[in-house]
Amino acid sequence: MRKPLIVLACAALLTAGAGVANADVSSQPTASSGWDDITREQVRIDLGHGWVTKAELTYPNAAQGGLPLVVFLHGSGRNDMNQTLPGGKGSTFVGLAQAAGRAGYATLRFNKRGVSDIGPIRTTDTAQLEPKRPYDRTQQDAAAVLRFAARSPRVNPSRIFLIGHSEGTNVAANLAAEPHKFGVPKPAGVVAMAVLGKPVKQLLTFQIYGRLPLQLHDEFDLDGDGRLTATEATDGLVGQPQPVADLFRSVLLDGKKVKASTDRNHDGQIAIDTEAGAVLRTITGIDAYPAIPGLDPLLVRYIQDLARFPDAGKALPRFSGPTLLLNGENDLETPARAALTADAALAAAGNKDHKVVIYPGIGHTMNMSPKFADELGEPDPRVIAEVQGWLEAHR
Repeated sequence: MRKPLIVLACAALLTAGAGVANADVSSQPTASSGWDDITREQVRIDLGHGWVTKAELTYPNAAQGGLPLVVFLHGSGRNDMNQTLPGGKGSTFVGLAQAAGRAGYATLRFNKRGVSDIGPIRTTDTAQLEPKRPYDRTQQDAAAVLRFAARSPRVNPSRIFLIGHSEGTNVAANLAAEPHKFGVPKPAGVVAMAVLGKPVKQLLTFQIYGRLPLQLHDEFDLDGDGRLTATEATDGLVGQPQPVADLFRSVLLDGKKVKASTDRNHDGQIAIDTEAGAVLRTITGIDAYPAIPGLDPLLVRYIQDLARFPDAGKALPRFSGPTLLLNGENDLETPARAALTADAALAAAGNKDHKVVIYPGIGHTMNMSPKFADELGEPDPRVIAEVQGWLEAHR
């Protein structure tokens, strides 16, 4: 089985002097597709602890005075300022930044610590790539970026909005919940895409194990009785990606019969939850959380650090400003239910300006994705239009 994907891709005292550099600034209006009438400035931001990161500040060409600004916060992993996706699948943030520009906003995108350029191109400096408290460091870095933004003459520091994806929704929520703690202005609003609205242990359990019995129920058990015959198991394997088919075959079938070692009560059928589920728990090693077999030790350390902080579902209700939650129905990393419950928590806390949108057919990177497939892609036009309209309404 593949290693789990956490595209979530660091709260300690603020580091003195973080986010002070403003070197190598160059204005360059561009006529490239999507950036028409938008000026792009290449800037550098000192994140502290020995890392100065490249970033891009954009704003409408005709802009006057301090503008409202959108700061983009990445998913987990070593992402560049565009959140460039692997396999030539595009990027998460470029289209959204262009939409924000059309809505009259400045935007700020930055490379994560350890990422030196678009690609992403990464440093070989392990101290920057592997901080001791990786999520805490990510939060601190985001705070440094916000402080940098607040000092820009192009920006109205009281009108800084945060757009986060996956892990970035948690970072945005933590900063918005306690801006004084991080030494940043209170955000004017938060847009959270693929909402990290449950504790990381629950999400990781779903990513590694929970999605598997869910798929058996959804795609194999056509009569809905919770049990699989040999025929149902065989038919369910048709059309599955090879790694998925191999995994399920090893659990369900021995030739043309159900697998005897899984069929513990020997009734000729396999109960999805109690029989197949027990075998899948063992195969995935989920009960060893967080030290799950095969999981990179750096990822284990990240999970442990992330678990020390409130998830977005707990932090966002402490923020009283406008909040937009967007999630795909086919998201296998941060399921839509987490966004719905986070929105309910906002309502219970008395937030008067909150909205949740769940998109059928949309996956984790806010693109169209087959169910149970984890396909990557740029945000769907519906998502970009929703964000642009929300920004226009809150300008």
